[in-house]
Amino acid sequence: MTRPTSDSGHSPEHDHKDPASALTDRPADIKLLVDFMLGAWPSAAKIDRDRIGFFGFSRGGFTGLALIGGEINFRDVLAQSCPEGSMQPGCAEARLHGIPTQPLVHDPRIKAAVIADPLLGRFFTTEGLKGVHLPVQLWASEFGGDGVIHDDAATVDRNLAAKPELHTVANAGHFAFLPPCSPAQARAFAQICADPEGFDRAAFHVEFDRQVVAFFRAHLLSQP
Repeated sequence: MTRPTSDSGHSPEHDHKDPASALTDRPADIKLLVDFMLGAWPSAAKIDRDRIGFFGFSRGGFTGLALIGGEINFRDVLAQSCPEGSMQPGCAEARLHGIPTQPLVHDPRIKAAVIADPLLGRFFTTEGLKGVHLPVQLWASEFGGDGVIHDDAATVDRNLAAKPELHTVANAGHFAFLPPCSPAQARAFAQICADPEGFDRAAFHVEFDRQVVAFFRAHLLSQP
């Protein structure tokens, strides 16, 4: 049984006092989840451990790049995102808690990954991605948002040694990758649910979901 693991990137971590550790902890958390699913979970025998995929969006995209072998220099992130005296949210906390120096957690059990609008993607250098050797489907919104810019996916696309399957979604904002909102959700979460004029999120997800499923089938079901 193929079992893609996912990280949507939106969770209570927004309120985390240490923004860097909120990111660096996530790959370790997903690895522990895979450990559990393959070990202590009562239905572990149903999972084919040679066919594990990962889907990550936004902060989850960062998590996915780390899990599949990516490394990042947080000193560069801090220098560019939080110049001296910056009042940007999270900058004071980042300086207070220090810069992570430990390597990010990787999980070689993941055999294919779909990465959408990865946060901090522009900081994954060629050197930082040299350890990535598996198939990657990469998605980028045209307009970005929530701290993600178009160059995040573009840099990952440029620096991966093996060319990923790149999809750029025209007229889309960052939150287009989240499922269409109900009317109640649209009223409560206007920023997340609103799309640029003329963009049909429901129609996009029909094609998006088809492409993601096709990618995993091609690269996981074809494993020997």
